[in-house]
Amino acid sequence: MDTTQQKTKSLTAEGARLTRDNWLDEAFKAVVAGGFENVKVLAIAEKLKVTRGSFYWHFSDHADLIDSLLMRWKLQQLAFDAHLQANQSGDPIKDLNYVVDEAFSQAGAAMENLRFEQAMRAMSQQNADAAQMLVEVDAARIALLQSKFFLIVNDQKKSRDLAALLYLAIVGSYQALSRPVNPPNIRQYLQGLISHYLVEKQVG
Repeated sequence: MDTTQQKTKSLTAEGARLTRDNWLDEAFKAVVAGGFENVKVLAIAEKLKVTRGSFYWHFSDHADLIDSLLMRWKLQQLAFDAHLQANQSGDPIKDLNYVVDEAFSQAGAAMENLRFEQAMRAMSQQNADAAQMLVEVDAARIALLQSKFFLIVNDQKKSRDLAALLYLAIVGSYQALSRPVNPPNIRQYLQGLISHYLVEKQVG
């Protein structure tokens, strides 16, 4: 077997043992660590202990990697919303508080997700695809909250307004939670405020 054939066989083996998600997982970590400009194919290849050439087994180029990373994030967020939408206990207050609890659990358990979304929002100023995905995800989240509020207040306009306020409150809380230093129990405090004033106060 000549040198070219050996290299081809080695490259094929490298590409086959890794999945697209292996590359996307490392790209995600790179974004969390330093934004989208930190996503470098060679650096990711070194972390995965493969040659740069094996990257092309899964992606056509750097832009394809970024597009795939954005699409995976979007689909994950929409699937999460669908999970929350399907949760119906028969108690609308309990169900809406469950949504709030899950939102805060995601932020508390995986600040990486928050940092990724912040980086994506920053990039959306120059990336039309990222901007459109954020529009779709934000709309789906607000629609979810509106449907939950409607079961409580039975008023389309009020449920829409409350959904917008609740979403803004959660997004603002994420910003506070992302600070490197916070007061003790800040997550519980913010979640309690939101649940009390924006959810439970709507009863009656």
